[in-house]
Amino acid sequence: MELAVLGLSADEERVYEALVALPGSTVAALADHLSTSAGPVQRTLAALCAKHLVARSGRPARYLAAPPDIAINQLVQQRERELSAARAKVHSLSEIHRSAHRTSPELVIEQLTDRETIAAAVAHLESEAQHQVRVFDTPPYYEAPGGEGAARNTQAQIAHHQNDGVAHRVIYSLDAVTWPQKLETDILPAVRGGEEARTRPTLPIKLIIRDDQDALIPFDLSRSGLQVAYLVRRSPLLTALEALFEGEWAQATPLDGGVPGPDEETRSLCRMMMAGLTDSAIARVNGWSSRTTYRRLQRLMAELGASSRFQAGSLAERRGWL
Repeated sequence: MELAVLGLSADEERVYEALVALPGSTVAALADHLSTSAGPVQRTLAALCAKHLVARSGRPARYLAAPPDIAINQLVQQRERELSAARAKVHSLSEIHRSAHRTSPELVIEQLTDRETIAAAVAHLESEAQHQVRVFDTPPYYEAPGGEGAARNTQAQIAHHQNDGVAHRVIYSLDAVTWPQKLETDILPAVRGGEEARTRPTLPIKLIIRDDQDALIPFDLSRSGLQVAYLVRRSPLLTALEALFEGEWAQATPLDGGVPGPDEETRSLCRMMMAGLTDSAIARVNGWSSRTTYRRLQRLMAELGASSRFQAGSLAERRGWL
């Protein structure tokens, strides 16, 4: 279980997992089980009690872990509230900016209105980064996935990472991962070149952030014949965009680079999903309980970044799992 993205420290996660397996344990029993001293365990238990993940009772004190399905769901809901607050902050600051723009000549946002200027701005953000580039990647695209331009961009990104140590963290929407040729020709080569990639079912905007210096927000206005993007310089709005990215990153699912592949059980489960077998049929074939079957299906869909079983099968096929 990886709970760091939900706000738990490594020690808190370790003690909570131990207590799930050993309900009603004392501090001494947990410390002995974890091969550590009682003092740190006592402090970690106090922190878990404060987060309502652990309850204490009796003398000597014995500890009981809250049911994982309830406790973890509470942590997820808290992260979702924080993410909603970040989105609301972006909206609020955008309104403030629009109001201030009418009276202040000092601009923190520059509007870009042609393809060449937008492409140059993207190249500048990528090439001038000193520490990291953070991206929301979702269609539509200026450079067709799988084309020469996209391939050049991917190779330049890989070189920037390997030669200069610039980190690339990218969140791909489900539409991006399933876009024709995008996964095979653009995403996986970048991941194998050092990119940290995660997926979300949807993303609120397209976005590129360079270090903590500036950001670009492209907009698709193709129906009106216009191509528009906004360049955001250091400002409270940029800070809000960074918070929005980190909130989405914390909830996103890591995207495997494709090596090594899944085990045979996972491949078999993918094939059964593609064949349209129901949960009960999958449970009978594998000798699993309905609860185990549900958990394995949900874990597999999360790993693939899928929001439905049909999409999970399609993504597994694109990754070469079938």
